[in-house]
Amino acid sequence: MPGQRPAPARPAPPGAARPGPQPRPGGIPKPGPRRPAPAAPQVAVQLLSATAAQALERADEAVDRLLDSGRDPGAVLVLTVGEPHPWQRHELSFGEERYWAQLAEGGDVFYADAALTRPARRAVVVLVVNGGSADRAARAFTEARGRAAELLVVCGDAGPAAEAAGVPAGRPVSA
Repeated sequence: MPGQRPAPARPAPPGAARPGPQPRPGGIPKPGPRRPAPAAPQVAVQLLSATAAQALERADEAVDRLLDSGRDPGAVLVLTVGEPHPWQRHELSFGEERYWAQLAEGGDVFYADAALTRPARRAVVVLVVNGGSADRAARAFTEARGRAAELLVVCGDAGPAAEAAGVPAGRPVSA
């Protein structure tokens, strides 16, 4: 076809600014150091001194204070390391199906064994160290901390793992 042909590109004059790298298509970030993900909120830990024999009573007092301070009952999970809590036994007397339905409904304080294998996460977890081995108590502490979104209250001796939380024992529960 007749007509003009494009002229060859001229070299840039010396010292002229050259265009920088073009942005990557599709919003794909370029490689380089990554920003750390925002840290998950820390779970507050309160240690309430109690012997194994006193732990259930201390836990019941802690639950009462939590509810009196305005906590929703469905936001509280009570886990026992030793013997089951009397409320857990009572609820189980209506049958396993009804018992587990209460966990799913989340409308009331739920009582379970610390070795709970079902998914359960609540704002507040009260761990009752009312027996069991020191190893079981330490594992229960770690599990309970993972189940708590805001606060873990430990009633009794959960061993070195709880002590490492660095929270002085005996602080009042009001959160």
